[in-house]
Amino acid sequence: MTGCISGLNSDSSFVLSEGLQQLKNEHPPLLAMLAKLLDLSVEIEEGKQMDNNFSELRRLVVQFLAALEPHSEREEGVLFEMMAAYIGREMGPIAVMEYEHDQAKHFIGTFLHNTRDGAAGFTKEQMVENAQLIKNANYTLVSHFSKEESILFPMAENMLSVEEKQELAERIKLI
Repeated sequence: MTGCISGLNSDSSFVLSEGLQQLKNEHPPLLAMLAKLLDLSVEIEEGKQMDNNFSELRRLVVQFLAALEPHSEREEGVLFEMMAAYIGREMGPIAVMEYEHDQAKHFIGTFLHNTRDGAAGFTKEQMVENAQLIKNANYTLVSHFSKEESILFPMAENMLSVEEKQELAERIKLI
């Protein structure tokens, strides 16, 4: 998706409609949570308080996923569907966005599956391997949010009608 209408949001005065602004406003708290997950993952890789940090990582990943899921549903179930009516979903921006959602969910889901019984019996190497899954989810989502804000949301703002933007705002409030 790099280079695809990349100059679209170079104007800092660009204003998003209510629904798109809500989706954008949901990113900073998610990014703050991701930063904490990354910090813990790095500490685990560095061998710092591995048992405590790993337990805390799992607890915070569960919290993060609970915050991420409704945001993803608002995007996938509403925004992406509305945009796909114009640009399709098999290739292009929606395909990329959905792929990145799936990729991040896979990393997080694998981590949660692997750690469903906690870290009991995990070697230090296994803790590091699992922390790396969360690092991968972090990198995927940080890049993903940036693409949404600089490319996808401005594209939607220009593409959707006034009525569709109102429908978007109303529908995402229900999730």
